[in-house]
Amino acid sequence: MNRELRRLQEKEEKRARDRRGAKTQARRNRERVGLRQFVSEVRTELKRVAWPSRREVITFTAVTLITSVFVTAYTFGLDLTLKRAVLELLALR
Repeated sequence: MNRELRRLQEKEEKRARDRRGAKTQARRNRERVGLRQFVSEVRTELKRVAWPSRREVITFTAVTLITSVFVTAYTFGLDLTLKRAVLELLALR
């Protein structure tokens, strides 16, 4: 192994050690907060949420239900057609 390859290998090992050290340091720095502070932060975040209007919720629900019914009916029809086709092919033999 020549000097250049040895230096590259040492650099990679040093980077790997640094990365591992940074991860453990980040784990140590994280502290748990109390229940009151957690609930307070959750309430603050929920106030910032852009909630949809009632009309939007109804529209999105209707679109979701219609799409679900269509996809279910399409899948059922496809399954029924393919089943009959396979049974017809097997009956011919």
